[in-house]
Amino acid sequence: MKLVRLALPVPLARYFDYLLPEPLHAEKGVRVRVPFGRQEKIGIVVDFPTETVIATEKLKPISAVLDEHSLFSQEMWQLLEWAAHYYHAPLGEVLHSALPVKLRQGEANVRNTPDYFSVTDLGRTALNDERLKRAKAQQQLLAALAEFADFFEKPTACSASAWKALLEKGLIAPHSQPVAPHTWQATLGDKPICHAANRLTLNKQQTLVVSRLAHTQGFGAFLLDGVTGSGKTEVYLQVIESVLKRGEQILVLVPEIGLTPQTIRRFQARFNVEIDVLHSNLNESQRLNVWQRAKNGESAIVIGTRSALFTQFERLGLMIIDEEHDSSFKQQDGWRYHARDLAILRAKHCNVPIILGSATPSLESLHNVQKGKFERLSLNVRAGNAQFATQQLIDLKQQRIFCGLSERLLAEMARHLAQGNQVMLFLNRRGFAPVLLCHECGWICQCGACDKPYTYHQKSRILRCHHCAAQQVVPCQCAECGSTNLLTTGLGTEQLEQVLGERFPDYQIARIDRDSTARKGSLEQQLSDIQSGKSQILIGTQMLAKGHHFPNVTLVALVNVDASLFSTDFRAEERLAQLYVQVAGRAGRSTKQGEVWLQSHYPDHPLLNSLLNQGYAAFAEQALTMRQIMGLPPFSAQVLFRATGKENQKVADFLQQLTACLQQIGEQQGLEGLQFLGPMPAPMAKKAGHYRWHLLVQHSSRTILQRLLDHFDRHRAEFMRNDIRLTLDIDPQDLS
Repeated sequence: MKLVRLALPVPLARYFDYLLPEPLHAEKGVRVRVPFGRQEKIGIVVDFPTETVIATEKLKPISAVLDEHSLFSQEMWQLLEWAAHYYHAPLGEVLHSALPVKLRQGEANVRNTPDYFSVTDLGRTALNDERLKRAKAQQQLLAALAEFADFFEKPTACSASAWKALLEKGLIAPHSQPVAPHTWQATLGDKPICHAANRLTLNKQQTLVVSRLAHTQGFGAFLLDGVTGSGKTEVYLQVIESVLKRGEQILVLVPEIGLTPQTIRRFQARFNVEIDVLHSNLNESQRLNVWQRAKNGESAIVIGTRSALFTQFERLGLMIIDEEHDSSFKQQDGWRYHARDLAILRAKHCNVPIILGSATPSLESLHNVQKGKFERLSLNVRAGNAQFATQQLIDLKQQRIFCGLSERLLAEMARHLAQGNQVMLFLNRRGFAPVLLCHECGWICQCGACDKPYTYHQKSRILRCHHCAAQQVVPCQCAECGSTNLLTTGLGTEQLEQVLGERFPDYQIARIDRDSTARKGSLEQQLSDIQSGKSQILIGTQMLAKGHHFPNVTLVALVNVDASLFSTDFRAEERLAQLYVQVAGRAGRSTKQGEVWLQSHYPDHPLLNSLLNQGYAAFAEQALTMRQIMGLPPFSAQVLFRATGKENQKVADFLQQLTACLQQIGEQQGLEGLQFLGPMPAPMAKKAGHYRWHLLVQHSSRTILQRLLDHFDRHRAEFMRNDIRLTLDIDPQDLS
């Protein structure tokens, strides 16, 4: 029997040898089912060695070969191998994470023809009569479906009840003929790629940028640095049009699911091509379907969040990363890759251009511009007739405050609402209040697993920990003194909604956070209400802060930013600056003049003054200079060792031993200049019942740091323990 070497999805940086029985055939990159202890696992073939260190009679035969050919293209395999080495992650975990869950579970990689539907004659008649007058959701869904010339799949974001009602009324029906897989070009027929009527007129800056990008052949990394409202999306669309005309496919990465509905609508309104979406709200069958369609060349454009990076294409021609600065592109569990950085490498492997768009570019990207690795394309003029919003800073020390809102801000809100405009309030704290305490003795109701206060959610009458998701019912009395005089302190979006509802009873409020958009389709409905003007007051967390285009919003206010001004994380100021500019960019995006109001108890803080008076570009230049002086990223490389366990002292001792091991490796290998910060308790020292300790290792040379980690990998097995979990985070973004 032939030897076969496998990568298995286990947290061990090693391969496993098995025997391939005679009747079976396998090649590199296929999946096989193998016995593993008392279980069976799905492995991926990585090699066919001629010898093994284990006695042949002790090797087990594989149970089944699941694929005829490799699931990975050559460029994807190279990318994942490089990523496994750079992020020091087991190749088995990396390869498996790049596949849809259905394939990881061993299901057949067969392109199942999905169920197709079409609008019936009765349905087209119903569009023009009154029968759906009282069923607005059904009416809107039917109108959207009627835009398809022939057949369609069930939309992933539609209302389940509206879909069911249309089927029961016979307004839509299953399509009579199964539709075979096809290339995206084949679905066009006589239709043009682009709806020319929806193409906007570019200003001079946009025209120059589109011309530069549309004529780029081969790899090139472009930082599209465009102020909010400068028309970056229109640039994307016109560059995409030129790529589609060459018969190539496009991958668009967005940071959050909250940005996908609006992005999808704009893309669908512009192009007649097949557009697929990948995000966390899809079920596993839908995700597999999208993966297969892109790989077979059936979809022209794939829009997705971070993990969509690993979608394979038949003919990839362009990659776009919108809001490239966003921290959600960094994976925070499993193997901790950065989608932006890997996307640039993938574009280089595929020899295609990549566009990194942002109104507030990350300092890493600006540093790459300085080093000549990226080409910077600037858009510093707002599209159309939109003017930059005026900016005002409210000193809360000089104001009467009502539930976190100053008297001045409430007056400005009333003025803008009376003029028929919309106002938006940003508060990055969901729930009703962040603390429930006893008025008599000061006891605070805390999560025992995290030693952090529970957040009070009034609507559901529940206390929930936002760190570990634990929850409990609201107590009737204090656990310390027995008093029933319990009250809340602090402000959350739920409380803000209640207060504004009482203050402005004649206006509709839309609250967009993780709680209010948990139900499928609720986010899309809320955004639709905002666009149509049904909601006049908008309250939101970061989900509402970036990427959205609300032309009637003329007042934007940041309710509470003071907590972000004082942080131990050196990236905190950069993130606050980006957040401020992104939130401020929601105001005055049409012909109406916008205003941005910022409330603070620290109006003289240098960061706030720099942003308000000089803008993000000046802040970024100062921040880069400071980072260079202090030797911080992007002028150095970092790796964060995280150790977690249930016994605090054991975790501390464990990380101390690891530190000694790393220091010894550095001395033996002559790796000078290594900086060791720690071991020390993490800023959040306890989470979900586990104590957390950090060791941050830094060096000005990424190569030196990688050499240290390469040598440490040989000792890593010594630090594998059942009671303590060790994780490595290369280029960490979150130090909490």
